[in-house]
Amino acid sequence: MKRLLILALSAVILAACGTSATQPEAPKRDAQSGSSTDPNAGAGTIRPPTDVGGVELDPPAGLKLSVFFDLDSFVIKDEFRPVVEGHAAFLKRNPQRKVVIEGNTDERGSREYNLALGQKRAEAVKSMLRVLGVSEAQIEAVSFGEERPKATGHDETAYSENRRSDFSYRK
Repeated sequence: MKRLLILALSAVILAACGTSATQPEAPKRDAQSGSSTDPNAGAGTIRPPTDVGGVELDPPAGLKLSVFFDLDSFVIKDEFRPVVEGHAAFLKRNPQRKVVIEGNTDERGSREYNLALGQKRAEAVKSMLRVLGVSEAQIEAVSFGEERPKATGHDETAYSENRRSDFSYRK
């Protein structure tokens, strides 16, 4: 457990060193309606792909960017297997592309526990991508624990949106 914690903390430190000072702000939830201010909330989609010289610069339109997990779990649910399979197909078609799998948790639990659980979630997605034939060199798994919530709030709705692994593509 101590080794896993050191590994998780090292991954977080390395990830923090490689990020720019201007991170996009996480979408906020409207306190009255409970709806997200993120225009893509719930859709899980990204902008349409751009094709430059036969190279896809973005994942295919309509592909969800998050895999959600149950409380205290890092098991990929059957409903999210097609999401991972879609990203695997994209990465295999574009071997020059790299993705960072960002593991996240809700705010419950200690900081250390959440960093370790976030890492296990990211590693679970990475393992599935590897089984599906994606090169190890294309995938990095990091944990942000509870530090990057997708939804604010202290109820099950917010917690369930924060228990996730996100696909973050690097150009």
